[in-house]
Amino acid sequence: MQTKRIELPHNHNGKDKIIIEKMPEIDTITAVAQAMNQLGNPSRLRIFWLLCHCEECVINIAAATGMSSPAVSHHLKLLKSAGLIVANRNGKEMYYRAADTDIVLKLHHTIEEIARISCPEGK
Repeated sequence: MQTKRIELPHNHNGKDKIIIEKMPEIDTITAVAQAMNQLGNPSRLRIFWLLCHCEECVINIAAATGMSSPAVSHHLKLLKSAGLIVANRNGKEMYYRAADTDIVLKLHHTIEEIARISCPEGK
C-alpha cells in the first residue's frame, strides 16, 4: 500500500495526519461497505451464514429459510454481485456457496462471534 501525502489545513496534534495518510483507498472501503450493506438484511445474512457452511441450491435454501424460491434468488443475486457468494452449475441446477475470500472469512467469523454461535463441524 502506497502512503499518501496529505496536507491538512490545521495541525492539531500530528496524529491525525498519520492516521489519514494510512486511510484505506476508496475502492477498498467501497467493497467493504457493499458487503456490509448486503449483510444488513436479515434474510441475506441468514442465507450468507448458511452458505458459509455448505453449498446449496435455491430450492433447499428456500426450504431452510422459509422463503419462496424467487425471494431467495433475488437475495442470491445481490450477495453474488457483492462478491460474497459464488455459483456453480451442475446440469440444470445452480449451487451456491460462500466465496473463498479473506473478507468473506472475516465476515463469517464476525457474524458467529457477535451471534455467539459456533460453526457446525468446525468450519
